Amino acid sequence: MSSRALTLLFFIFFISIAAKAQTADTSKYFLQNDAEVAKEEPGTHNGGGKTIGFNFFAQAKNLKTAFRKRILKPGSSIGYHLQKEDEIYYVISGKGTMQMNGKTFAVKPGDAILTRPGSSHGISPDASNDLTILIVYEKK
Repeated sequence: MSSRALTLLFFIFFISIAAKAQTADTSKYFLQNDAEVAKEEPGTHNGGGKTIGFNFFAQAKNLKTAFRKRILKPGSSIGYHLQKEDEIYYVISGKGTMQMNGKTFAVKPGDAILTRPGSSHGISPDASNDLTILIVYEKK
């Protein structure tokens, strides 16, 4: 299955979760586009540099899942940090480097990385490209 097909399936799965999480007084689904939620931000967890964050469904009541996309520009990163809940990173495009519990490895489109509570990690793009990732985790 192609990276694009996996990304689409991943997105559809979490949209279905968002629709189920709505209460009776709200609509039965949300449809959002990148352009509606895109926000230029520094890399999270003190990663610095320039990124574009996409926080989908931030206004959905009772949604227990965070579904985000982030474009990391060369020179930026998600800083190395301790993980407190299960979190999934999925690489959509670009190449980069992930640090996980003191080890470093390359990431590329189609890679999915599950980080578990108690682990530490960070991620950055290669100097020659943007790195676009999806990030999913349970809100506390």
